[in-house]
Amino acid sequence: MRGPRPTPRPSRARARGATIAAFVALAPLLPAAAVAMGTLKVDTALPYVCALPSGQQPATVRITAAFPERAAVGEEIRPADVTTTVELPAAAVADLTALEAATVRAETRLAVGVSQNGQRAEATWSGTVQPVAVPAEGPLTLTTSGDVPILTTDTAGDLTLAAGGIAVDLAPSTADGAATVPASLAVTCVPHPDAQGGTRLATVPVGAGTGTGEPSTPAPTPTPPSPSGSSPASPSPSSGLPPPSLPGDPTGPARPPVTGGAGEPPRVGPRADAGPADAGPADAGEETPGTPAPRPDVPPCVTEKPTPVSLSAYITGYSNVRKLNGASLLPVTCMLIEQGDMQIPTTPPPEGEFHFTNLSLGNLDYQGRKQTPPFTSTFLTFDFQPVTATMVLEQTGPITIDTLVRVIFATGDNHLENTVRAPLVLRVLDVEVNGVPLDVGPSCRTAAPLSSPEPKPAEYPGNHLVLLGLGKIPFGLPAEGYILTGGGPLTGEVTIPAFQGCGSDGENFDRLFTAAISGPGNHLKQIQGQTCSVGVEVPPPDQCTEDRQPLVVPKPER
Repeated sequence: MRGPRPTPRPSRARARGATIAAFVALAPLLPAAAVAMGTLKVDTALPYVCALPSGQQPATVRITAAFPERAAVGEEIRPADVTTTVELPAAAVADLTALEAATVRAETRLAVGVSQNGQRAEATWSGTVQPVAVPAEGPLTLTTSGDVPILTTDTAGDLTLAAGGIAVDLAPSTADGAATVPASLAVTCVPHPDAQGGTRLATVPVGAGTGTGEPSTPAPTPTPPSPSGSSPASPSPSSGLPPPSLPGDPTGPARPPVTGGAGEPPRVGPRADAGPADAGPADAGEETPGTPAPRPDVPPCVTEKPTPVSLSAYITGYSNVRKLNGASLLPVTCMLIEQGDMQIPTTPPPEGEFHFTNLSLGNLDYQGRKQTPPFTSTFLTFDFQPVTATMVLEQTGPITIDTLVRVIFATGDNHLENTVRAPLVLRVLDVEVNGVPLDVGPSCRTAAPLSSPEPKPAEYPGNHLVLLGLGKIPFGLPAEGYILTGGGPLTGEVTIPAFQGCGSDGENFDRLFTAAISGPGNHLKQIQGQTCSVGVEVPPPDQCTEDRQPLVVPKPER
C-alpha cells in the first residue's frame, strides 16, 4: 500500500533546502488542484502549553490555510495561504523585557501529521516574521508564514491533516538593534491535553475517498491553572528534532522513513522491513478488544447534567478469586468521568522532559446507583462443593484517575502513568449451594472496602482498590496500552476483606464466607472502552451514540 508523503524537513537548517526550493520554483508549472476542484479554507485556533524560561504557560496557536476540496490519486496537494499565529502570554513578554528586548524576530516550525488509510507521515510547516515590537504588557502575538511542502499520495481515501507540536525560535534585539544576551530563546509548545475536538485541521478526499472536505470546528481555548516550578530544558533550535506531540488526536504527527530523491514528488509507502504489525489496519473480521460490532445490549450510560469536561465509558473485566482457584466476570458497567484541570508539578522534571498531571473523578452508574450491575459466578468451594453467588460492587467514595504525562523532547513520545483508586465493597445478594438456596440476608458484604498495595499510603490512606494503566503514544504512531480517553487495560492485586452481616434466622455465615473467599493475591484485569465526550456541542460519532452514550463496548480479557 502506498500512502501520503510530505517533503522531508529534518531540521531548521534545511527548512529552505534544495527539495523544497525545487517545488516552490516549479509551483507555477504544476497542475493546480485548488483551481480545478475548488478551495477548502481552514482557520482554526487551538490551545497549547509552552515551555518558557519562566515556566510552562498556556498559549493559543491559530492556523490558517487553503487546500483543494478534493484531489485525484497522484495529484499534488499544495497548501496555500498558510499562516501560523502564536499568541504567547504576558509571561513571555516579561521574559523578553528582562533581557531589555525592544523587538523580536521569530521562526516557527509546526509539525503537521498526515494520515491516510492507516499510513502516516509528518510535514513541517516553517515560517518567519520580521521584527515585532515587544509590547509593554499583555500577550505577544507572532504571525509567521513561509515554505510548506507539497503532498502527494498514490492511494485513494481521505487524507487528514492534524496539528502537532510547534517550536518557536525567538531572536530579541535591544532598542539600538543589538542582540540581547542570550541572543536567542527556544520555546517549545505542545497541544493542550484538554483541547476539545482534537487538533485536526482538515480532511481532503482523494480519488474515491468519502470525506466531506470540511475543516474542523475551531476548538475552544481552555485556560489551565497558573503553573509553578521550573521549566524543562528546551531542545536547541539547531537540534533538528521534531516538536513533540501530546495525546488528544489519533492523527497526530508521524515520522515514517524517508525514501525517494529530491527531484520527484514526495510519496510514502510501507517500510521495506514492515512485518505483520506494520501491514496496516487489522482485517474487519478480526476481533479487537474494545471494538466489538455490532454494539451489544448493555445497561444505559447517560450523563444527566454534562459539563464541557464530562466523559463516559464502559468497563468490564475479570477478577481472580485465589482461594477458589477461579475467576469472576465483572459485568459491563457504566463509568461517568469528570476530567480535571491540567496541573504542572512543582518538582522540576528531568532535563529534556515536560511533565503534567491530571486528576479526574469518576462514578459507577447502574440504575442511578453507584454500583455495578449484579453478576453471578459459580465456584467449587473447598474444591468440591459448587456454590453460585450473585454479587455487586458498591462504591463507597469517589473514584479518582490520577494521570502523569511525561513528554520526551528528544523523541516527541508521550509516556502516561494512570493510577485508578476506587473504594468498593463487595456485597453478596443471593447464594445457592449445590443448587439449594442459602439465605444470606440483606446485608451480606465485606466488612471494609477491597484493598490493594498503595504506592502513596500517606497521601491516600484507607482501604481502596488500586489499578495501574501504563500508556505510550510514540511520536506519530498509534497509542499503546491505557489512555484515559481511548481506554485500554488496567491491572491490580486485590485483597478481599472479611465478611460481615451474612446469615438469617439466627445463622451466621460470616466465618464461612471469610474462610472460603477472603484474602490477598487476587489479580484483577479491567478493560475500559473508548470514552464518549458527552459535554461537547457535537459529540464525535465514532465515540458516542446519537443519545450521547458510549459507542464502544469493551470485551473482557483475562
